[in-house]
Amino acid sequence: MSTLTHDTAPATRHEADPRPPTHSRRRSSAGTLLSKGAVNGILLVAAFYTLMPVSWLLFAATKNHRDLFATSGFAFGDFNLFANLERLFTFNDGIYLRWFGNSALYSVVGSAASTFLCVATGYAFDKYDFKGKEKLFGLVLGGVLVPTTVIQLPMYLLATKAGVVNTYWALLLPALVNPFGVYLARVFSEGYVPNEVLEAARVDGAGELGMFARISLPMLAPGFMTIFLFSFTASWNNFFGALVMLNDDKLYPVNLGLFMWNSTTAQQPEFYSLVITGSLVAVVPLIVAFVCLQRFWRSGLTAGAVK
Repeated sequence: MSTLTHDTAPATRHEADPRPPTHSRRRSSAGTLLSKGAVNGILLVAAFYTLMPVSWLLFAATKNHRDLFATSGFAFGDFNLFANLERLFTFNDGIYLRWFGNSALYSVVGSAASTFLCVATGYAFDKYDFKGKEKLFGLVLGGVLVPTTVIQLPMYLLATKAGVVNTYWALLLPALVNPFGVYLARVFSEGYVPNEVLEAARVDGAGELGMFARISLPMLAPGFMTIFLFSFTASWNNFFGALVMLNDDKLYPVNLGLFMWNSTTAQQPEFYSLVITGSLVAVVPLIVAFVCLQRFWRSGLTAGAVK
């Protein structure tokens, strides 16, 4: 009987290294850096494209009439900004300040009223059930698809029938209609106003109007400010509507007034500095609005409201 002896050497077990190989890590790191570089490059180009016109406007507003044409666009000449501003604000008995005030009236008052109506309407679409609700909301969404320039002529005919052409109401009343604002308000209402909070308020005996004013509206503050900012920007930049509705230069918004000045530069070149300086001043309210209202866009105001 032969005995077979097998020398069994202890098997050496190599535990799998959870880290990827060095070359894989290097490729991953290189790919990450490449993607970040591409994204940062695109953002840099976009920022340059966005800021370049405003930068040119800032340079040009500091020049006198001679330097405006004698120097390159992004070079300073003799610093003349304050003299340009003084001339802008005093030209033609301060007509620019009146245009600026008209734009503030159209944009602030009209946008505030429009935003409140949008928030109330979107809240009603979200929280209440009534016959034909979704069909009516679909009709509102259909209004988003219609360009505003298409409806200017019908709106002008309606304003003529109502006798409000060439008045402040010719721009304030159309600004109240904002289908996209209603859509946004419904979305914000669904996300910011919990139904449980409203049910608890109803159990405590709160009325519907009081509940909307004291509970829902404060919760909808970020949505209100977002819709207001969209409406404010659209109203401030509303050129075609003012061109169709207004004939009196004392009722012009600032963009239409600057357009009228610019149309005379071929015959009167001295208007160039007025148009450029006025354009720079007209950009300031939009920048201030975005900077001051951006904090209201952040979510989380209703965190912890429902336990």
